[in-house]
Amino acid sequence: MKFRMILVLASAALVAAAPALAHHSFAAEYDAAKPVTLKGAVTKVEWTNPHARFYIDVKNDDGTTTNWNLELASPNYLKRAGWSSESLKQGDIVTVEGSLARSGANMANARAVTLADGRKVFARAATDNGG
Repeated sequence: MKFRMILVLASAALVAAAPALAHHSFAAEYDAAKPVTLKGAVTKVEWTNPHARFYIDVKNDDGTTTNWNLELASPNYLKRAGWSSESLKQGDIVTVEGSLARSGANMANARAVTLADGRKVFARAATDNGG
């Protein structure tokens, strides 16, 4: 009986720790020495933990379009900073300043987002403390 209780508690601890293991550090995934500025139309917004994300279609010089995955801070941090899940909508044209992914994927950590009306909204870079 004691062994079963230990097994149940150990299993519960592993399940509880799984989200923490999925979280990554900025430096592991993004390169602050590789800044990027992207302009495009929002195609999707994901207001989820541990980081909100949005996607934009960027037109390339050759006329093709590339969809970029842009990571923001956590939804809780963004709410405290004045954002909501409705701050960006599909079709909005935005300019994003951020850091490229180390993997070479079409992905970046968004530091700042400028909306079409010129308002600059700071997304909080993952290099800041707090999350």
